[in-house]
Amino acid sequence: MRWLWIVWLGCIVPTVAHASASAAPSDTLWLEASNAGPWNPYLSYCLDSRSQPNTGQRAATLWAAKRLQPVPPGRVLQAGFTQDRLWLRAVVVNTLPQRTRFVWSVYEFVDSATLFVQPRGQGLPRRTVSTSSHIIADQRPFPARAACLPFWLEANASAVLYLSLENQSGSLYIPTDITTTEDFLAYEQGFIVVKNWTWLLGLYFSSALFNLLLFAFLRDKIHLWYGAYVFFITLFLMMEDGLDGLLLPQATYGLGWQLGQYSLLLLALGCGVRIMAIFLRLRQGWPRLYRLSWVLSGLAAGYALGYALLAQPLLRADAAGHRLAWLNAGREALLWGILGASVFILAAVWSQGRAPHRRLAALYGLTYLFFFGGSVNFLLNRTGLVNIHLVDPNALAWGLALELFTLSALLTGRFRHTLRQNAELRVRQLRERELAGRRLIMAQEEEREALARELHDALAPSLTALHLAWQGRQVRQALAEAPAVLADTHEQTEALLRQVRHDVRTLSQGMLPTLHGEPPPLPEAVGLLTETLSLADTGPRVHCYCDAATATLPMPVQQAAYRMVAELLHNALRHAQAAEVWVDVRRLPNSLRLVVSDNGRGFDPQAELARRGGLGLRGVRARAGYLRGHVQVQSQLGHGASIIVEIPV
Repeated sequence: MRWLWIVWLGCIVPTVAHASASAAPSDTLWLEASNAGPWNPYLSYCLDSRSQPNTGQRAATLWAAKRLQPVPPGRVLQAGFTQDRLWLRAVVVNTLPQRTRFVWSVYEFVDSATLFVQPRGQGLPRRTVSTSSHIIADQRPFPARAACLPFWLEANASAVLYLSLENQSGSLYIPTDITTTEDFLAYEQGFIVVKNWTWLLGLYFSSALFNLLLFAFLRDKIHLWYGAYVFFITLFLMMEDGLDGLLLPQATYGLGWQLGQYSLLLLALGCGVRIMAIFLRLRQGWPRLYRLSWVLSGLAAGYALGYALLAQPLLRADAAGHRLAWLNAGREALLWGILGASVFILAAVWSQGRAPHRRLAALYGLTYLFFFGGSVNFLLNRTGLVNIHLVDPNALAWGLALELFTLSALLTGRFRHTLRQNAELRVRQLRERELAGRRLIMAQEEEREALARELHDALAPSLTALHLAWQGRQVRQALAEAPAVLADTHEQTEALLRQVRHDVRTLSQGMLPTLHGEPPPLPEAVGLLTETLSLADTGPRVHCYCDAATATLPMPVQQAAYRMVAELLHNALRHAQAAEVWVDVRRLPNSLRLVVSDNGRGFDPQAELARRGGLGLRGVRARAGYLRGHVQVQSQLGHGASIIVEIPV
């Protein structure tokens, strides 16, 4: 019969337990293997000065004084901006048939969290565990991204829980729950995927990296500001959901929270103002708005730095935290001020600008709308004015994602526009370079023509007259009566005069192929030059070929080619010590090719290049460079030289 009693007890005990549960208060939280919200009906709260002791006795006193009030309806408990300590109270019952470990989790940064447990609601609540969000997840009593406070309950046991929270860095915005450790860990395991963080973080980081690459190529500062903007806002959002405690090392994590979560949002807004100023081209057409944008960005950076330096000293100097409250209030006011000023700048450009400015303002306004809407919803929730949560993880994260989509499209268009501008700039620079080269060549041509005329019209006749006078009848009569040594000197002097006349004629011919009328075409000019140079009794034999098709080239190109051929020929005659020199001028499909080669002593091209070549070769390189051509030198010591010039036509 014993087994019948066991069956009867197994049936009657759950019925009694259920009856007891029905008789319990309505705000009691019946803990099961998996527990889901909303949690508001089960919680009560109050604010208490931080100067009061953080003990179980204080918790019991607050409850006895009826200071704790029901949590207002809504998804998240929002107490607004305050420096006070927040107390939460919950009555829980373990409905599981075994001793179970539960965890009270706070999914938000807190300076400190302490859990007090009052078994069966009797006696003073005793301190069970405490934690802080100032350390990374692995170093907390319960290693998780949230601030977790574990406690044990026996089977079917009840307890009253008191949770004290302190957060001096901003508003008291407390998403929280109480569940088993198994249920909590199962939720945390899929959190990043369920809350869309996997692809959101991928979008943020890839967008920042893409713009840093664009900056490396274009040196456009808008991409650098964009990268900083995405970095700050992404870190802010990671801190919002505690992902920084999971992913960052302690040093970086602590530095982020010393700066402050809302200071990162402030820095992001400052970078956003710079992006807007560059995109709208405020510097060119709106100097006052441009200065305003710099003031806003400077205030954001300065306030963030000041907050990082002053927050902890103010907190230590003022136990009640009133001074820090003013510092937090100023930061909040600046956040709203930058958001409003950005809207003002957009509206001013759109209402008063010309069509191009209005178009830019409209495009950027569409982009900014997503971020602005998400930011307003986020900040209003934080201040406790509204309790609207439409998407996971929050409206700001999705607003940023939509903004990045549209802003990336706009910056891609800006990238294409920049490429077009660069192409136009290169074309303009080439045209200016070509014009400068033409002017330089024309100046050289005028100078050469003047010098050639002086040689031909002044120096050459004088030398001819001197030569004729030196061969005159009186000179010869005097030499007939003079010693033989004077006759030898006369012959040497006459030969020298003849050589000087020849050199002057050759030089004037090389500098200007004709002195009267239009210059001859390139084949005729080169032929005349080589014929003149071949008149010397001593010197190399010059062979010449000039393609007849070169006569159809533009006259400036023909003149430049003639100058280079003349310079290279004179170099070969003066320095090569060659027996033969070859000149080859050919018109190719897309270029003019000039080749002057010899069988002389040759030289080392590298050594010649190291000492920057002779004056003649430097002039040829410079002239070819002006015409976008290039010079190739082929030579070896003792094996002659070949100079090749190619000019695009």
